[in-house]
Amino acid sequence: MQEVNNRVVITGLGVVAPNGVGITDFTNAIKQGISGISYHKELETLGFSCCIGGIPLVPEALQLQYLSALQLKNFNSPGILYGCMAGMDAWKDAGLMINETADWDSGTVFGTGTTSVEKFRESVNKIDAGQVRTLGSNAVLQTMTSGVSAYLSGILGLGNLVTSNSSACCTGTESILMGYERIRSGNAKRMLVGACSDGGPYVWGGFDAMRVMSYKHNDNPEKASRPMSATANGFVPGSGAGALLLESLSSAVERGAKIYGEIAGGALNAGGQRGNGSMTAPNSEAVQRCISKAIENAGVDVNEIDLINGHLTATSKDAEEINNWATVLNRKGKNFPYVHSLKAMTGHCLAAAGAIESVAAVICLANDFIFPSINCEDIHPDIGAIIDAEKIPQRLLENNKLRLIAKASFGFGDINACLIFKKYNG
Repeated sequence: MQEVNNRVVITGLGVVAPNGVGITDFTNAIKQGISGISYHKELETLGFSCCIGGIPLVPEALQLQYLSALQLKNFNSPGILYGCMAGMDAWKDAGLMINETADWDSGTVFGTGTTSVEKFRESVNKIDAGQVRTLGSNAVLQTMTSGVSAYLSGILGLGNLVTSNSSACCTGTESILMGYERIRSGNAKRMLVGACSDGGPYVWGGFDAMRVMSYKHNDNPEKASRPMSATANGFVPGSGAGALLLESLSSAVERGAKIYGEIAGGALNAGGQRGNGSMTAPNSEAVQRCISKAIENAGVDVNEIDLINGHLTATSKDAEEINNWATVLNRKGKNFPYVHSLKAMTGHCLAAAGAIESVAAVICLANDFIFPSINCEDIHPDIGAIIDAEKIPQRLLENNKLRLIAKASFGFGDINACLIFKKYNG
């Protein structure tokens, strides 16, 4: 059987982020360097060291534009809601209609990490109180790992592969690669890909206990997330969802769809928690292999990378990440690509991070701008020794003729994902 190598393009985007819900508001926020991180009294009351975080603003009136009042009855799963909103927006943005019958050519890989915690807690409390009969008919749908992909499939009528992946902070980036491979191999024409994550104390508590979250800026939340900064003191938690509609080039051209960009290739791997890798830290050799393989699979040269949309969490691993990029690309100083981190504005959205950040990368690619990496006026000296300060933009850079953007994510369990987004030139 002859191998199929379809070109895969991006025809739709959707996002629910702490600093912007919907592509228009999100684009405005990232261009202006607007933070979505705020103080949460509940966290202080519960004894958290980090009392700030990024939670999207989704009032009830907005929820009702996506799900009916009946669907929202006894609904207590913000992550699934975020995923449905982002996924439905990406579908609509691609110019697709909701199917009356199953669409056998369209599917979804929509991932999650820890989601529906509030619904699970509600269910446990009712069971412990002997009120199992009051759980309602949607408790299972909201607490199963594949809940978000099941909801999206039912809303949109998806009849191809429907699944949810879960790979810690790599989840969103991994879902894009899984959808890409599905289309590239000829097994689907369209794949809705992305990821979502809940926020709040029951998701963030474990990280606070690990002492890996920022605690020095509770009184100044917008300055707290400081990737690549000398004064970074841990990540700020976030939540939300990002979605991309991937499509074979032939399908997109046939129906006259707008095309944001192309996925040139990518790679996934793991470090096996060997070398300098562990459950919570990346193996540098594995990271370098993943980046190198992604570039090889994309068929591009290391000198063609214009911009890196980094994982960069505002922890001690930021300098190591930059060094890994410099090693693979063999580029340093002024020759290093531009690099930035969306987490400075959104916080670390955990499983949803790679998807939200990929949406931001594609927006930059399609519109030729580079959003600022805010809160990095004091570049970490170990990073400054590798790359020139002007390569970490402190302000919006417009009219940049971006051709290739590399996007990477590195997750707990010593796992890695890297994507190469390419300008579509017809």
